[in-house]
Amino acid sequence: MAVAGFFLPAGAQQMGTESIYDQHEVWNPVFYTYNGNEFRSATGAPGPKYWQNRADYVIHATLDTTNHTITGDVVITYRNNSPDALPFLWLQLDQNIYRKDSRGEATSPVTGGRFANKSFTQGYEIKSVEIIQDGKTEKADYLVNDTRMQIRLHTPLKAQGGSLQIHIRYAFEVPQYGTDRMGRLLTKNGWIYEIAQWYPRMEVYDDVLGWNTIPYLGAGEFYLEYGDFDYYITAPANMIVVGSGELQNPTQVLTPTEIARLNKARNSDETVMIHDSTDVINPNFRPMKGNLTWHFKMFNARDVSWAASKAFMWDAARINLPNGKHALAQSVYPVESAGHDAWSRSTEFVKGCIELYSQEWYPYTYPVATNVAGIVNGMEYPGIVFCSYRSRGRGLWGVTNHEFGHNWFPMIVGSNERKYPWMDEGFNTFINDVDTKVFNHGEFYRKTDAEREAQYMFGENAEPIMTIPDVIQANYLGVAAYSKPAMGLHILRKYILGPDRFDYGFRTYIRRWAFKHPTPWDFFHTMENAGGEDLSWFFREWFFTTWKLDQAVEGVKYVDDDTTKGALITLANLQKMALPVVMAIQLTDGSTDTVQLPAEIWQRGGEWTFKYDCNRRIASIVIDPEHDFPDINPDNNVWRMKEEKPVPPGVSATDIIQKYIQALGGADKLNAVQDLSITSVASFGDEDVTFINRYKKPHDYLMEVTAPSLQQPAVHIVVKGDSVRVQQMGNEMSLSPDRKKIFQREAVMFPVLSYLKNDYQKTLAPQMEYLDSTWVYVVTIHTPDGQEIKNYYSANSGLLLKSVTTTQGPMGSVSTEQITTDYRPVNGILFPFTIVSNSMGQDIKMQVKEIKVNSGLTDADFK
Repeated sequence: MAVAGFFLPAGAQQMGTESIYDQHEVWNPVFYTYNGNEFRSATGAPGPKYWQNRADYVIHATLDTTNHTITGDVVITYRNNSPDALPFLWLQLDQNIYRKDSRGEATSPVTGGRFANKSFTQGYEIKSVEIIQDGKTEKADYLVNDTRMQIRLHTPLKAQGGSLQIHIRYAFEVPQYGTDRMGRLLTKNGWIYEIAQWYPRMEVYDDVLGWNTIPYLGAGEFYLEYGDFDYYITAPANMIVVGSGELQNPTQVLTPTEIARLNKARNSDETVMIHDSTDVINPNFRPMKGNLTWHFKMFNARDVSWAASKAFMWDAARINLPNGKHALAQSVYPVESAGHDAWSRSTEFVKGCIELYSQEWYPYTYPVATNVAGIVNGMEYPGIVFCSYRSRGRGLWGVTNHEFGHNWFPMIVGSNERKYPWMDEGFNTFINDVDTKVFNHGEFYRKTDAEREAQYMFGENAEPIMTIPDVIQANYLGVAAYSKPAMGLHILRKYILGPDRFDYGFRTYIRRWAFKHPTPWDFFHTMENAGGEDLSWFFREWFFTTWKLDQAVEGVKYVDDDTTKGALITLANLQKMALPVVMAIQLTDGSTDTVQLPAEIWQRGGEWTFKYDCNRRIASIVIDPEHDFPDINPDNNVWRMKEEKPVPPGVSATDIIQKYIQALGGADKLNAVQDLSITSVASFGDEDVTFINRYKKPHDYLMEVTAPSLQQPAVHIVVKGDSVRVQQMGNEMSLSPDRKKIFQREAVMFPVLSYLKNDYQKTLAPQMEYLDSTWVYVVTIHTPDGQEIKNYYSANSGLLLKSVTTTQGPMGSVSTEQITTDYRPVNGILFPFTIVSNSMGQDIKMQVKEIKVNSGLTDADFK
């Protein structure tokens, strides 16, 4: 499942310098809760008596496009391979979450959210339930409780191979917005139906918990048994139907032209169009009348899903798999989504990511991989995924790559998503990063800056990774389930095990647990045993706690005060987390060196001194020069040989500010600006997000954040004098007076013009600082309303390079850092075209796309 979040700034934390580290907590020898047994080995492999149950499905379903309903008939053959006789069975009825009286609705916030219902249905209409056992058919004794059904058997299902059949007739209305996992989208050429959770499914019975009956509340995904699927979809003849698995009756549902084009695609590395935009609107292209039944089969899968529409364009290409095998990549999308920068590249993306994952980790196991453009922003099912019809470019690659990555986790490796979302989302996010770095020579790759993400990821409201998804607060699900597990795996791979040992262990885990049900402990054991390393300390701190990392360079001394005898470098670990230390060391002759120390140095305590062999003075030491570690206090990561440069005599803070104004173009030009529009683009996860800022004198301001995958602006702010209105995801926000002041400050086009006023206190630091190879003046400004702004101005150009703004609010201090570069002239005024903002560790890099000065904005532009 894809996640994107847009949040207004929150309070930042201030860190102290006194160490709270305790090595006894990190290296506590008690970690594993049980020893290996005959079901699950202590090496992390399935044991000699490992078992799991099986569910095979035969399904007939009919889509009624007039009433948006599905009528279904399913026969489930359930095999009990456990050592236990089963007196009752549990099934999932996920459609019941869309009822107004569902538990999912009762536990959704009133402000809504991604997994909240936007419309309601009656859920499943269960028409009949029968049990076929020992050659007899009888009505089932069953109970429906929210999203679950219990069947109480008259005769317990025998252990170790007993089987029976469950026959259920049912119907349901297709919700328009199905908690972003299914639904229907109206396009100009008809409805697109994305159908999932569309038949009663068996709950998992395993050796860990017995029946896994956590209710479906929205955020938690699924835990399902493996089996074979034989299913039939009846729909109007003018529709294209795609589904998990392979189409069994193409000659009955496709035209000869479509079949010929499809056969061509199966042998082509280039995308072949099967149903193009002219075919969509040509009523004679598919002359069939009435309804058609599409027959699909899917083997050794945990689920199946499908999509149908008369609006579908359809293209496909060959997937090349290891050992000379092949599969088919295909995409279906409306004409609104077509375009080389949009869904016309979808099949290229599907083919690319699956070929890469198959080479790197484990071969793709299904005959077809289908990408569907529709109302769902991002959701995965075996062999088919649903992605937003609005996605384009990098965003489309990101969501396609992510959702198809799920075919490895959890479609092949069948973990329990209801309890451990990180075992699919986190693992998948990790392999997504590896894949993106390779795809098309890194066309969409952008390196994660762990250091800049640290304060948000490990902030005051952070939650442990080992938390069920419905408990994780919505703003942190993307951290706890996705980005933090992925970051941990990157650190484990690069700095603790190394790529060779990590990759061997990770592939071993996938191979061992393909089409089985691993627990977190199976993963931990496998990585330790295959990697040859005790990793319990790392798994404890990274997955079970919210501990933070703060590494520091304490100081440098020279042996016998002689620089030719080597240096003694002292490091400190100030927070609870322990990780390896990586340093870039530069000597005064300009030579550089990289030193890596293992995490075990912190077994001795929170301070460590080591000898570095050198024959001259050290100019600088930088911890984590590549920003791979989430250090919450990077200020103490850098040590430099004492080199002072005092501010020249007679230079004041006012002089520096005036020099900056002059560098921009002069006060006269700034004051002459009556209105200003700035359009910028930043990347959030998988997609590019657009920021629009408009200003008009005397005090009008608008800021709007939009994303292709969203139906409405993520953030919409309008300031008109004393009036401040803020909407987030369409919901009006209540603002305190302090919050209003924050937004009113944003209504000023050029705040620097106010700094020269007498009621603004200005202080120039006596010493210049060295910032990114440039000497800067540091000016601290205190505004009349209590805001502190620390600005760093280039001593050479006079331009502002960095600004740290701290505001006191009801929740404490709010700190925002902004780095401004790439200044370009517009109407004779210099503007920064690259702006990197960081609040609570959320790094937002904005590239300015357009600036308009005095374009004649009116009141209509501020609504």
